[in-house]
Amino acid sequence: MLFGVTMPILPTGRGPLSPGSRAGLGAALVLLVVVSAVEVADGPQANFVGLYAAVPFLAAVFAYWQTVLVAGAIATIVGMVFAGTDGRFDTVGMVNVVGITLATGIAAAVATIRQRKDDRIAELLRLAAVAQQAVLRPLGPQVGNLAVAGRYISASAAADIGGDLYEALDTPYGVRIIIGDVRGKGLDAVRLASIVLGSYRHVAFERADLRAIVTDLDRAVARSVGDEDFVTAALVEERGGTLTIVNCGHPAPLLLRRGQVIALDPPAPAPPLGFMPVARPRVERLEPGDRLLLFTDGLGEARRDGEFFPTADRAWRLLGHGTVGDGLASLETALVDWVHGQLDDDIALVLLEYGGPDGSPSVAMPSWEVGAAGS
Repeated sequence: MLFGVTMPILPTGRGPLSPGSRAGLGAALVLLVVVSAVEVADGPQANFVGLYAAVPFLAAVFAYWQTVLVAGAIATIVGMVFAGTDGRFDTVGMVNVVGITLATGIAAAVATIRQRKDDRIAELLRLAAVAQQAVLRPLGPQVGNLAVAGRYISASAAADIGGDLYEALDTPYGVRIIIGDVRGKGLDAVRLASIVLGSYRHVAFERADLRAIVTDLDRAVARSVGDEDFVTAALVEERGGTLTIVNCGHPAPLLLRRGQVIALDPPAPAPPLGFMPVARPRVERLEPGDRLLLFTDGLGEARRDGEFFPTADRAWRLLGHGTVGDGLASLETALVDWVHGQLDDDIALVLLEYGGPDGSPSVAMPSWEVGAAGS
């Protein structure tokens, strides 16, 4: 009961009020109480009744139209109580009450339009997330002789969608992995990423040489983008303990071996896919227990106060222990803590571990670094 007026029961539909409706109704009731307190303090003459018209509009910022009507009804009833404190309605009081009623109707219409737009945006974000999941299939945990884990870190809290891509396949030519980054964001970037991955999933089983795969992917990108669009990519092949890397304008993978972190830079730079790259392969001999981190440039560009995240300095401490999945979880925690949760770009991460000719990865142990992001 408020000022002698019984509150109507709130419409909850089939369930409790949504968080937005609770927030909208709460804010509206706070404003209602404030205006009422001012009206009481001002004396018996009703001078502030017209301010109750703001109550339903405040509710409309967050709440559904049903909740707006409830807030407006409460404001109208309380306004009528104050307008008739002397036992009669004067012209000004009637105008104010009618104004509150009209404001309630307008606010309910505004809330309806806003909610339809919110629902549409939510549906688009849901579809985008489904599209992203269809493009980026889960990796691992074991592909050939490699333990594999992949992770996608979105710069947007609203949606996990972007143009970063990865895939790991066990082919007749060994385990083949790609990681790439499409220029741009949004659905266009997802579309191009899907084209690259679709082509890769086919040609990776057909071409004996990684450079031939690069040529095929370059054609696919060139047919699908404009003059200024491109895709950076690194292709990795593990065959019989031999690691071959072909890099097309992408950040160099990091090799973790016995406490050391080695950047596997290409023998010569090559442009991204879409610019007809001619890439020279880099070949390394793997040792059991070696780990390889593949990442997109969002990791290299993550910074706070102008200082970049020290990936190479922390890589062994974060990634050299536990399972490959533990390592990526540890890296993500440290990274998000470093940037205080504010990433400028999406990041794709893939961590591989070579288990030796028998395909058995090193014994997994709990990583002391998991969750210790700030160290």
